[in-house]
Amino acid sequence: MTDDLDDRMHFAIDLARRAGELALKYFRDLDNLTVESKGHQDLVSEGDREVELFIRAAIAEAYPDDGIVGEEHAAVTGTTGHVWVIDPIDGTANFVRGIPAWCVVIACARDGETIVGVTHEPSTDETFYGRRGGGAFVNGKPIKASNAASLSEGSVGTGLSNRASTKNVVVLITLIMAEGGVFYRNASGALMLAYAASGRLLGYLEEHMNAWDCLAGMLLVEEAGGTVMKADPKTVIGKGTQVITGGKHIFPRLQLLCETSFGPTR
Repeated sequence: MTDDLDDRMHFAIDLARRAGELALKYFRDLDNLTVESKGHQDLVSEGDREVELFIRAAIAEAYPDDGIVGEEHAAVTGTTGHVWVIDPIDGTANFVRGIPAWCVVIACARDGETIVGVTHEPSTDETFYGRRGGGAFVNGKPIKASNAASLSEGSVGTGLSNRASTKNVVVLITLIMAEGGVFYRNASGALMLAYAASGRLLGYLEEHMNAWDCLAGMLLVEEAGGTVMKADPKTVIGKGTQVITGGKHIFPRLQLLCETSFGPTR
């Protein structure tokens, strides 16, 4: 089983990096990039669709019986219990405006539990990766979640979902700042989760995230010694989840602030 996990992780690392190279070609030619709106502040580009097709084709060749769920194309049902969950470009709003804060995200789940997670940021050439029980790394270097015990010791990543009330995140940010903290948002939830895993952020919080945005990063935080509010394995891939993550010392406080802001976990 360990060998299979390692094989899947290394496959995902290589694939995310190759997908990142393809995405960079679109990023460097934005004047000719086709962009559409899927809703309020929800954009999709030709690059998103083509990079996802590239990833799907590679998975279908290497693991033909596995399922695939992605942001831009229809789900593929598998027979092995394994599902690859992918976001070809997380942070599309940044991507289409030339802001170098976006990433390729590939996760693999087995029976609803994430077993491999990879987040590759092409603009900095950083690849965050891990597999269940194997630790978390960036470009071969082990990473650790923050040891901070106070919000005043760093910044907390916050997301804004169009599937949740805007006023709730305003309450959350107000509470963070009232305790001497700072909120951080770069419009890529997957990237901010990777930053939480590596201790750059104290944690990352969002009232609702789709599976392709959060599964990889939540695993990274866990494997980096942080704490994550567990998602329901039966529903997370299809319906997403609330995300509360952080270093083990600060997590209880972050969870309390989220309960105050978002209400009881549904």
